[in-house]
Amino acid sequence: MKPRDTIALFDIFLAERGLRLDAVVVGGTALGLLGVVSRQTRDCDILYPELPGAIQDASKQFAAARRAYGEVLADDWLNNGPAALANDLPLGWLEHLQVAFAGRAITLRSLGRLDLLRSKLFALCDRGIDLQDCVALAPTDDELTLITPWLAERDANPDWPAHVADTLDDLRRRLGHGT
Repeated sequence: MKPRDTIALFDIFLAERGLRLDAVVVGGTALGLLGVVSRQTRDCDILYPELPGAIQDASKQFAAARRAYGEVLADDWLNNGPAALANDLPLGWLEHLQVAFAGRAITLRSLGRLDLLRSKLFALCDRGIDLQDCVALAPTDDELTLITPWLAERDANPDWPAHVADTLDDLRRRLGHGT
């Protein structure tokens, strides 16, 4: 199921229980909700705030209910996995949020474009994943240049800045920016 479909059904589920979720979403779900990608995702990564116990419980109940319909949805599909990123983003990131989904019981905001790029480019450099998402976001050469210093500071390994440069050069080639 695509992120928008899952979130829309979860919105109804929460509304029926009188629960509300107002949060910042990142990762593949954010990209799906923003229309950047159209693929399915395994989970919904909430950056901020920490999910209240009632929402966590409801998300597990929702997952069980969806599995009864044959969907593959893990109990921890809604999670705070990337919460540490909130401490690593540049100051002011909360001021650049954009609405990704607004329903009856759920409002999800996503990072602004540059911060969303930062999160995806960091994942690409750090774990070697998210290349397709980075390509789909189609960062300009100027955006990559602007984000490079932030990325280069994310790891104390002395080889990290060169790795970041190589990774971004590869992305530039894939995007046709020519380096």
